[in-house]
Amino acid sequence: MKRFLRGVIEWKTGACFMYTGSMVLYLVFLLVFDQQMVSTFMLWSLLLACVLGALVQMVCFTDLVIKNMRYTLRSLLFVAIFLPMLALLGWKAQWFPAESLESWAIFVGIFFAIYLAMTIGFDIYFRATGRKYDGLLGQYRKEKEEKGE
Repeated sequence: MKRFLRGVIEWKTGACFMYTGSMVLYLVFLLVFDQQMVSTFMLWSLLLACVLGALVQMVCFTDLVIKNMRYTLRSLLFVAIFLPMLALLGWKAQWFPAESLESWAIFVGIFFAIYLAMTIGFDIYFRATGRKYDGLLGQYRKEKEEKGE
């Protein structure tokens, strides 16, 4: 039960972060396109996208469902699930003119640009964290050697 509740909390936290980021982007687009009205339908569709996105992220990047899978495959699975889901939601919620191939190309391009930026960001973070812990481990070993243990 503890594991389930921890998973729910992680999922809700992820959804909240995603929704906050989506709202910031939505506000930027409202400013860029000089829109004064906020669509409640858009807010609900973005909330749905974030809730489902956080769920897909949890499935793909934790060991709750998939126990042993390389990070690269997890990442590809995430794209394979999330991009079609997001495209379907974007089409149904009319986030952009769906009849325009240019709009679809921009949508997919933005998706992969954000995906690439986040992947690089996480890689940099994990490398920096790994170096930090390698340094701490080295320091611990050195101290143990000096004490003769």
